[in-house]
Amino acid sequence: MNGYFYVLTSIDIFVLGFMCVLTKLSESLNQKQKRGFLFAFGLIAFISLLEVVTLKVDGLPIKYRWLNIISNYLGFGLTPSVCICLVYVLDKKMKLKWELKIAILCEIIYLLILGFSIPFGWVFSVSQSNIYSRGPYFFIYIFAYFLSILYLSLSTIIFSKQFQNRSKALVYPLVIFLGAETIIQIIVPNLHVSWMCVTLLSVLYFIYCSEMWHQLDALTGLLNQNSFLNRSEEMHYTNGMLIVFDVDDFKHVNDVYGHVKGDLCLSVIANCIKGAYAQYGYCYRIGGDEFCVLLKNNRNEDACSLKFEHLMEVKRRKLAYLPKVSYGSALLLTGDIVSVKDLEDQNMYMHKHQKKEKEQ
Repeated sequence: MNGYFYVLTSIDIFVLGFMCVLTKLSESLNQKQKRGFLFAFGLIAFISLLEVVTLKVDGLPIKYRWLNIISNYLGFGLTPSVCICLVYVLDKKMKLKWELKIAILCEIIYLLILGFSIPFGWVFSVSQSNIYSRGPYFFIYIFAYFLSILYLSLSTIIFSKQFQNRSKALVYPLVIFLGAETIIQIIVPNLHVSWMCVTLLSVLYFIYCSEMWHQLDALTGLLNQNSFLNRSEEMHYTNGMLIVFDVDDFKHVNDVYGHVKGDLCLSVIANCIKGAYAQYGYCYRIGGDEFCVLLKNNRNEDACSLKFEHLMEVKRRKLAYLPKVSYGSALLLTGDIVSVKDLEDQNMYMHKHQKKEKEQ
């Protein structure tokens, strides 16, 4: 075995150890997500060490044959689990989704099939002289590996909808990178850079997910105020529009029904805003009961506002205490977001005043 492989594995283990510490210290991850990343990093480190073991014992006296078999079995068998662990961290909810349960069941079935195939040498074989070789059905491992990559890719793309598809395009180069290095490793088996690349990908994935979660408001799932301030500074939409929403008499909801019901109202309103406007712009929570939308094209405003009113009416049939929402808009004709927001505030309070007059 070449010395460079020991160096690469040492670097690999150091990086993974550092990522484990970083995960433990993270303030943006909950316990479930930390557990998922720690399992993923731990698995990658374990499989990297198994690869060292398989290369070290291959060709040694027959007494090491059992170690060669077990190391290859665990290395091939646990590989898809890395992607499952990374999917596990996507959802902050503690309850496992049905598709993740199916993925775990598929991994268990794959491990059983792989174990059953060992005496027959279907996926891999270790000869009586302790020499490893690929089996005639080695494609079973390749299929399971690429299927797990596909599962991770689709889950991440669906997950990006929570962030209104911001940075969604970054998922594709990560997938292409992992797929390309896997194909190279299959074609040139003596290269042994596969798990170094997987380590690099897992670090990039950690950065990607952390950046996405950092943009979200924890209560409503909308983009947060910091994200709004950064985005508004970059806005160059000639036909764009700023729409700000203010919940009417929200203090009354908290005082009469309690803060738990108040938080529920904010979440419901946020979902209605996202459902109506997210397709045409970016939706934010910028204050306690204040939301806004940066609409890319003002021509969509009327259709979006009608859909928002409809969604709110549907929700109000189930939640009678759900308050009404006033909103105002202003065109993004200048780069000064403060001036635009001041004009929008005037329009919003005019809308709020008109609603009160109608109710009297």
